[in-house]
Amino acid sequence: MMTIISLLLLASLLPHLTFTARVNVGIVNGKQAKPHSRPYMVSIQNNFKHTCGGFLISDEFVMTAAHCWKGYPEILTVVVGAHDLRKSEISDRVEVKSYIPHPYYTLCSLQNDIMLLRVKLNNYVKWISLPKEGDVNGDTLCSVAGWGRLQTNGILSSRLMEANMTTINHAVCQHKWGSKYLASQMICAHGDGGSCKGDSGGPLVCGNTAAGVTSFGSRKLCNSPELPNVYTKISAYLPWIQQIIRNIK
Repeated sequence: MMTIISLLLLASLLPHLTFTARVNVGIVNGKQAKPHSRPYMVSIQNNFKHTCGGFLISDEFVMTAAHCWKGYPEILTVVVGAHDLRKSEISDRVEVKSYIPHPYYTLCSLQNDIMLLRVKLNNYVKWISLPKEGDVNGDTLCSVAGWGRLQTNGILSSRLMEANMTTINHAVCQHKWGSKYLASQMICAHGDGGSCKGDSGGPLVCGNTAAGVTSFGSRKLCNSPELPNVYTKISAYLPWIQQIIRNIK
């Protein structure tokens, strides 16, 4: 008799348990990343508030989206090694020594949306590799991560979230986005979960490399199937990236 009562109680609780487990899922419809499983991820902040994502590509440089910085006199800081941004024991907050947006990026354009931030790190951290020359094929399984909104008009996530995405053929992206999409410098992708406001600047990770920088998506619906998220194609900017890093050394 007790077994039957227990089973009935469990059955009555299952809908509530399922709802509770799904309340706090986001990047949008993603899952919480295992703490510190993506050590290259950084939170880019303005006045101690998260504004964009970014990722370490060396011991001195963070890569992010150019639209994440409005220009001087705005001052950004970079939080390294964090998982939960609410915790006071954030491992490392560093100032940006220099801002290097792509020279052909303008605030009114969606093109060339890539930027390097030079930082001075206090602790040893791991960074993510960049791709070699070449394109990312359609139907490639990749992933995104960030502290952005959990819903289109929702709140930012305090914990790092992640989601799997699949790249889409350039012709399909071009059809959906029209003239805003340039196959020579962009990648688009979609999945059950995806990027939202606050995730800009984070990496599109394919395999063990950062293939793209989160750039833009639908203004009306995060992770829209009609207007898939678009990422700046890093391989198209390798000469510029290498020149910046080489000239600094």
